[in-house]
Amino acid sequence: MFSQKEIAYIRSAQAIRDRCGVLFDLAREDRLEHFRCDLTQLRPAADYVIEVMREDYPDLQIPFHSRWRHFEAGRSRLTQLDRELAKLTPLAKAQAKFDLAIVSVLLDAGAGATWQYHEPGTNLVFRRSEGLAVASFQMFCQGTFSSHSDKLQADALGLQKLTEDVLAAGFQLSHQNPLVGLPGRLNLLRRLGQTIVGHPQLFGNDHPRPGGLVNYLLTKASHGQIAAETVFSAVLEGLGDIWTGRLTIDGINLGDVWCHSALSHNRLVPFHKLSQWLTYSLLEPLQELGLEITGLDTLTGLPEYRNGGLCLDLGLLQPKHPNLLHQAHKVDSEVIVEWRALTVILLDYIAATIREELGMDAQALPLVKVLQGGTWSAGRKIAAHLRSDGVPPIQIDSDGTVF
Repeated sequence: MFSQKEIAYIRSAQAIRDRCGVLFDLAREDRLEHFRCDLTQLRPAADYVIEVMREDYPDLQIPFHSRWRHFEAGRSRLTQLDRELAKLTPLAKAQAKFDLAIVSVLLDAGAGATWQYHEPGTNLVFRRSEGLAVASFQMFCQGTFSSHSDKLQADALGLQKLTEDVLAAGFQLSHQNPLVGLPGRLNLLRRLGQTIVGHPQLFGNDHPRPGGLVNYLLTKASHGQIAAETVFSAVLEGLGDIWTGRLTIDGINLGDVWCHSALSHNRLVPFHKLSQWLTYSLLEPLQELGLEITGLDTLTGLPEYRNGGLCLDLGLLQPKHPNLLHQAHKVDSEVIVEWRALTVILLDYIAATIREELGMDAQALPLVKVLQGGTWSAGRKIAAHLRSDGVPPIQIDSDGTVF
């Protein structure tokens, strides 16, 4: 049996580092089944990431790693969005941006290697995260997620009434253009619509919508500041019920939490990847309201296929079995749990090494900027260099709700 205190702990950023840290210590002792860790490759890996950072951000003025970067792929869509939201109050504008970010992030699981999106009105074609971002941005602007005359929002009713045909059309799906995990994505958005109705204290009573979370978070701010983990906790509390097929304790859905047999006491390993990615994506609208975000490095790096792929491709992680990289693995397999856990800790090591080499501290270069600058882009770049189709080094059997 788990106490409420233990459940709260598993849903914290500290637990992610702690539990992943145990597996990392075992890896350093070569006591894990699937991967070993080679820290002699740490400085070369950090140098590679710095090279990518300087290419994209020569002045090292790096923004947060968030969904907002993807909305700018190819052209400036945020200028368009701000123009359309110009008549709203600052609070209403932040609510609309929360609506967009929350829906878009939940649609951001891996798209697969073949899917692409042709943006209407331009000749631009996007794949993977940028494609999912641009597609969801266009759907948002068209009112796909709204049941209201105001198209530029998502609300409970609009999300619950969403159909697979509408979502498939928005993503331009066809037999020639398949998208991984469409049913999982649809179910996630429908459950989002249901859960925001069930949490009026977080999302509002009269017209529940994801953006109602802005009002709640404003009550948690103090002296113009709000802690990043406060936002993260609200995301986990408010959206925990949307995840299906996950571990539950006393009726509480744990979300992105899995098991590994090498751990004693309890075998739980939390990651909360999409929830942290979403948290990072909600910070900028809060900053636009004048709030200062504190404790950025309390949150962790994101254990997904670009960051994790970087660690494999640069030799920080080494598979122990030759066939490991030649077959797909389910997200709950110990192969994937190990890989993700080691990635979380290695991202901290990479960030610390980069700061040391650049003469910067965590205040000037928080982890969320290292990710953006950064490890995610470097993971994509090295994958494209090593494999013609740019796929990650490890293949995941995804249901569209984790990666």
